[in-house]
Amino acid sequence: MSDLIQLLPDSVANQIAAGEVVQRPASVVKELMENSIDAESTEIKVVVKEAGKNLIQIIDNGKGMSDTDARMAFERHATSKIREANDLFALSTMGFRGEALASIAAVAQVELKTRTANEELGTHIVIAGSKVESQQPVQCTIGTQIIVKNLFFNIPARRRFLKRNSTELRHITNEFQRVALANPQIDFSLIHNDVTLFVLPKSNYRQRITHLIGKQINSQLISVSTQTPLISINGFIGKPQAARKATGDQFFFVNNRYMRHPYFHKAVMVAYENLLPVGTNPSYFLFLEVDPDIIDVNIHPTKTEIKFEDEKSIWHILSAAIRESLGKNSVIPSIDFDTTDSIAIPVAGRAGEIIEPVIEVDPTFNPFEKGQKTSSSGGNGGGNSGFQKENIDGWEQLYSGLEQQNFDSAESSTEHTNTDTEPKQQSTFTSGDNGQQHTSGRLFQLKNRYILTSVKSGLMLIDQRRAQERILFEQFMEAIKTKKNTTQKTLFPEELLFSGDDASLLHEIVDDLNAFGLQVEEAEEGKFIIYGLPGHLEDISGKNIIDGILSDYKTGEINLGEKVKEQISKSMAKKAAIPYGKSLSSVEMNELFDRLFACSEPSYSPSGKLIVSIIGNEELDRLFG
Repeated sequence: MSDLIQLLPDSVANQIAAGEVVQRPASVVKELMENSIDAESTEIKVVVKEAGKNLIQIIDNGKGMSDTDARMAFERHATSKIREANDLFALSTMGFRGEALASIAAVAQVELKTRTANEELGTHIVIAGSKVESQQPVQCTIGTQIIVKNLFFNIPARRRFLKRNSTELRHITNEFQRVALANPQIDFSLIHNDVTLFVLPKSNYRQRITHLIGKQINSQLISVSTQTPLISINGFIGKPQAARKATGDQFFFVNNRYMRHPYFHKAVMVAYENLLPVGTNPSYFLFLEVDPDIIDVNIHPTKTEIKFEDEKSIWHILSAAIRESLGKNSVIPSIDFDTTDSIAIPVAGRAGEIIEPVIEVDPTFNPFEKGQKTSSSGGNGGGNSGFQKENIDGWEQLYSGLEQQNFDSAESSTEHTNTDTEPKQQSTFTSGDNGQQHTSGRLFQLKNRYILTSVKSGLMLIDQRRAQERILFEQFMEAIKTKKNTTQKTLFPEELLFSGDDASLLHEIVDDLNAFGLQVEEAEEGKFIIYGLPGHLEDISGKNIIDGILSDYKTGEINLGEKVKEQISKSMAKKAAIPYGKSLSSVEMNELFDRLFACSEPSYSPSGKLIVSIIGNEELDRLFG
């Protein structure tokens, strides 16, 4: 039998490795930007076209490479960052695996131009699918310029899995923001399809956050700073009132490297406990400095997951640091024991005898005798107050003529009583869904969450929030179908500011939002104004609706490519529905009940959750049997 195991060709091995490092265009942007930072660049320019599918270009003014280094950089595991395994636990650079350029060159067409300061000419290399097509001297500026064209051109299956341009651009923007936030000492710019999205000059951390997220966040930032032998924590957190339902403004950096860490995120949320509205997330930009010996950044190919030696201690330090910052800025209520407006509390002296108060009572007082003085000492009717009763002669005339009225009123009351003793004729409603007969005159609310009513087969329970979700969803869908949506103009237009990521996403769906009666217009880049809300929505702001929709996009609940209007209808209905805990009047309950069972599918919410449940008569009998 012939041997079956063979070594893979380098080109195939590189493509397999590329699957770990290069997942999408954003991965290329991240790796190349990190290489530019390691080259001590002070200016980095990122240019992409068609969301990076056709072109990704990174230009820096770093140290550059010699012709030999330029060629070696495209070999697998070729790096200048480490020499031995122990170096992995003392990393101070971003890239160190030596796989980025090799993986990118395996799945794209790559051009490299680079020159060092002590060379008159640079090097120009062209590689496609791991094959070097040319290498020659070239005149270029100091630094490195890399052009990546036609990503996944030789792996059509991988290219088909790329998402829409808006989605891929969002991922690129996210990676750009993460690298730029950690390095405010570097000039950055991002250009997409010849449109400049970001121009970030050198600045400090606070200014960099403001440039990336938006000016509105500057007044909402609270500084955090703590130093311990184990860890140093600096950065900013957002005020609780600025918390949003949409995620995306939460950033952890360790030794200037972005990381995702759910365990530390929980520490932040615990510090904000009882300060945030339900379902919202605070913004935070936290920079952790630790000894490289106590972390491992080599547990994930993208280096975004980092393992700490003593996570539990860091968790407590992080949570305490945030609580301290919130307390210093009067976000957490505290008792001030040093106030000068103290209350003087009398203290009994030791000298002298304590005399018990005496209440004077006049036992001869008769309130019905003329000429008597009323007594009010101590509020008990004792003692003389000196108040003389007024002349009350002729008081009987006040009630003259009322005897006949009382008699007539009694007869009328008897008639009404007789009428009320008769059983009322109650209106009924039959649901086509389950054939149950409902009594619309007897609705009760339980725990401000459920509506109860008696039906032929037992006791019906209705989830009031899900019921309104279903009602609003079908209203939105009907408005789209008939194109008869109504818009209620707002008295004061609501102005919203979004970062580049959220702004680009909202720009794509603004026409769809207008179709629902939510009148939104883009005033300028990143600034949107709400002029009107759907006519049947009450007690909800347009900002809450839009935040919820953006949050659903980011969590994957809405896909721009599939039934976008239906998905937006679901999201808007969910955000606009009455919250749990709201007390409803009998009129409101009856209206909700009637409108629910006029829906095409009253039993389930738009997301498929149960709205109506019936406890059968047999089960009720069994409970009391």
